[in-house]
Amino acid sequence: MTDTQWGRKETIVRPPHYPVYSFGAVFVALAVAGLCVYLQLAFVMSPLQRYYLSCYVETGVLGTMHQSNEYQLVTVADRQHHVRPVTQADVQPGSTPQPIGKPIPLELSPAARAAGVVLLYRGAKVSYMNRPLHEYLRRFVYDGDTFVGIFRMPLLSGLAALLFQIPFAGRKDIQRLKEMKYGRLLKGPVLVSPNGFNKAVRGDGVGFKTTESKHLMRIPQRAEGQHIEIMGDTGAGKSRLVMQLLVQIKERGHSAIVYDPACEFVQRFYDPSRGDIILNPLDARCPYWGPSEELRRRAEARAIAASLYQPTTDKKGEFFTETPQKIFAHLLTFGPTPQELVEWMANPDEVDRRVQNTEMAMMIAKGAQQQRNGVLASLGLIADSLRMLPRKEKAASHWTATEWAEERKGWIFITSKPSEREALRPLHSLWIDLLVLRLLNEPKESQHPVWFVLDELASLQRLPQLHTAITENRKAKNPLILGFQGKAQLEMIYGHLAEVMLSQPATKIFLKITEPKAAEWVSNAIGKVEIERLRETHSTGLRAGNNFSVERQVEPLVLDSEISGLPDRHAFLKLGNHVARFSFAYHDIPATQPAFVPRPLDDDDLTFDPRTLTKKPPKSADITATSVPDDNEDEPVETGFSLGD
Repeated sequence: MTDTQWGRKETIVRPPHYPVYSFGAVFVALAVAGLCVYLQLAFVMSPLQRYYLSCYVETGVLGTMHQSNEYQLVTVADRQHHVRPVTQADVQPGSTPQPIGKPIPLELSPAARAAGVVLLYRGAKVSYMNRPLHEYLRRFVYDGDTFVGIFRMPLLSGLAALLFQIPFAGRKDIQRLKEMKYGRLLKGPVLVSPNGFNKAVRGDGVGFKTTESKHLMRIPQRAEGQHIEIMGDTGAGKSRLVMQLLVQIKERGHSAIVYDPACEFVQRFYDPSRGDIILNPLDARCPYWGPSEELRRRAEARAIAASLYQPTTDKKGEFFTETPQKIFAHLLTFGPTPQELVEWMANPDEVDRRVQNTEMAMMIAKGAQQQRNGVLASLGLIADSLRMLPRKEKAASHWTATEWAEERKGWIFITSKPSEREALRPLHSLWIDLLVLRLLNEPKESQHPVWFVLDELASLQRLPQLHTAITENRKAKNPLILGFQGKAQLEMIYGHLAEVMLSQPATKIFLKITEPKAAEWVSNAIGKVEIERLRETHSTGLRAGNNFSVERQVEPLVLDSEISGLPDRHAFLKLGNHVARFSFAYHDIPATQPAFVPRPLDDDDLTFDPRTLTKKPPKSADITATSVPDDNEDEPVETGFSLGD
């Protein structure tokens, strides 16, 4: 013994390399068999059977090697000195003294005494043939049972105990030998299979169908509100995992807000009969929406403006971001439609009139022409996005995030085509930000949860409310599912807040990530483990012997090279200190709805032929639209050209 410790609390001796748990199982099986043999002897076998047991075994064993041996048999005699071997009916438990030797642990039975038997004694040693004597004992004492037959039940009991222990003992021995070879885990996360994850976590929430198990690998329902993060390269399988979650959300009857930049979810899950909404101003199914209709108090206008006008990394440019925010928020308080906002932003005199007698008038004073031009130019950056919104009189329905957050009827799909994504990005970010803001409150009893499914999160511009939703949305019980390709994408948008946002989701799923720094970050996010290894050296020579020492090392549970080398549709799921490696199959859901239904825009036609670059003749509708305004109408008259020209 030494003072070195193997593990945290164990005193070390040289750890044996043989399978100690299997040997222990054999010992326990022998102990069970021995106990059953004792019970057989004490309570099942007759006194005469117990007395002759050694003789029965001896004649059976020696009969194979010697023809005869000397034995002392128990004999009975009557008053006429008739002598015969004892039978089962002649004796009962007791003790009979003998003139020479130990007493016989038997006594005459009442039936034998009634038959005239008066003596029970141990006969003199006589040479008997082994085989005939063994057959005599088997027939008249042991009722035809062999030695194995007599102890059949104890032997079967011992065998059953051994078979019951072998699977556990074998597994423990394999685990022990692996620990001795590769080291033993002391601290840190544990890598498990999907079945091992289910046994350890016992989840009752949403799950993922894996190829390794017939059961879903579920997370606890309480962990759903702590959000889910899915990170992986394009084509690794993020969308397939999201579809698995959407199927379960649909089965629960919950609502979902799905950011769908590739229009793949809307084809498979959009259901008009459920009251679903498509937010894409270029899609004919998009309802009317205006930012003014979202206001319930004046202070909320600034939150809407902050979503549309993004801050820059340049500190000197903050003025040209915050000032347009203030002016736009002020314009919203007049209750304009999106088309009116576009007209106002294109008319500096109208902006001057609206901000007159406010602190914002000095920010765009005509005396500071350069500052004024910069602010007004920044103010008009979102005009193209607002111009694409459908008009109220032409839309089939109206929608606001404020009212929807109360009713939570149907799903919301925020879609776009790649060619128009840049123009729609401010509106997409604003809609998601508004929905997050409205759903931050704790739900009422009649309200079901709303799932935010934000695939390709980095394609959105900065969401001011997203950080609040991730860190404070647990009480609202509206889970977020965040999908993105790498940490660097979010750092470009959110800066140092990206680190906090990435650390908050309780459930993290990592697919293949080939970018080296991102893969290293994932390896660190999964965690490191403390491993204890036994180092043993063998020495030969004059003083042969074995020396061993214990060392502890800290190393990553999953290497970054493992992350970058994952095949498609293979992933690691981390929840707490449990890390499950799993794979999933490609299960496509048939598309039942069109991905995009184009909506014609008023001023979307080109004025030239893109193939020949020749000017197109003006349409008759454009000519009549330049008529003189009617004095009785307060609304501005269309002029046939874009207000931005």
